[in-house]
Amino acid sequence: MIPGPPLPVAPPSALLGDYRRLLGLCPVLSLRLLDAAEPAPEAADGWYGATRIADDERALAAVLAGAEERIAAEHGRAPRPHVTASRLLHHYAWSVCLLIAGPWHLSRRVPVIDPSDVWLHAPTGDLALRPRGHVELPGDDELRAELRAAVVGHLEPLLAAFAAPTRRRDRALWGMVTDDLASAVWYLGRMLGDEDAAVAAAGALLPGGTLPLPGAADFRRLHTPDGRGHHTRTRLGCCLYYAVGPAATACLTCPRTDDEERLRRF
Repeated sequence: MIPGPPLPVAPPSALLGDYRRLLGLCPVLSLRLLDAAEPAPEAADGWYGATRIADDERALAAVLAGAEERIAAEHGRAPRPHVTASRLLHHYAWSVCLLIAGPWHLSRRVPVIDPSDVWLHAPTGDLALRPRGHVELPGDDELRAELRAAVVGHLEPLLAAFAAPTRRRDRALWGMVTDDLASAVWYLGRMLGDEDAAVAAAGALLPGGTLPLPGAADFRRLHTPDGRGHHTRTRLGCCLYYAVGPAATACLTCPRTDDEERLRRF
């Protein structure tokens, strides 16, 4: 198949408004927005570009060491190395999925985010982003395909770098990305106060069969005895949160958590 001509990319001015709105809506998103003239964050201050993390083993080791220190400080012990790596990749992938899917869900804009546009702060896990621009398309299906392609294109080199530290193969790594993309849209919907719309959007975005993303959003409802319905889904793979410390438990969407336990927590 011969690729078509590159899509026109609009300047980042409108996108900046989307990101400011995201920062106001999403308290767990720790993001530093850089303008075009602002110097790039430096490794001397603990910042590592995503391109460098993907290409340089020393940069990868530095951000993994930072993640290990944060987990140990919060949970009282350092986890096994593959757990640290999985948790850091999940954090990065979820954040990038929110940065790409957020403007799509808010304003029908798909950001163009190259790994060279993103930095990770090793001591804190915060991100920095220099917005580049965005793509707009008239058709919903085209826009969803562009969003999936943007997520895959950004994360592919990072997954290759994290494969050995996480001890995960391709399907498991792309399963994590699928989970994080569904989760990011779902989270934004809850912050907007319109969970139903976000669940529907995530389901249309991830219907299954969109390789390399190996599965579907596959949301369903569980009903508590009071008759209330609660959205849930089962992740394609475990994010290993339960393994970070003695008091940690499996997530609500973990394959380890059955529906009886989910209903108890609801």
